[in-house]
Amino acid sequence: MPGSPAVRALRGATTVETDTVEQVTERVQELMAEVMARNDLLEEDIISVIFTATGDITSMFPATAARGIGFGSVPLLCASEIPVPGATPLCIRVLVHLSTTLTREELRHVYLHGAQVLRDDLPV
Repeated sequence: MPGSPAVRALRGATTVETDTVEQVTERVQELMAEVMARNDLLEEDIISVIFTATGDITSMFPATAARGIGFGSVPLLCASEIPVPGATPLCIRVLVHLSTTLTREELRHVYLHGAQVLRDDLPV
């Protein structure tokens, strides 16, 4: 018997090679599609999404890219990462709040491209 839905959070990140509208769009859409697919989610499961980007990404808001594949009724927010020396450059991170019957252990976080090194302890 499945448990009652609970509010959970999923993490993910990706990188771009160049800060262009095309590449940010492609990578954000790929990231969000993977988060949804790996966790068998529907848009209605999503409560809100927070995107952050390193200071070297200024071509567009990651949330704009996410809107290109849906998320029309989901509150989206973008923010800047703090500039920590040695941090992964050209990186976009996401924090997805959702309602799900999955346990924390069952959630599949998604780290793509150069962001895989951020959480190499997670299953792919």
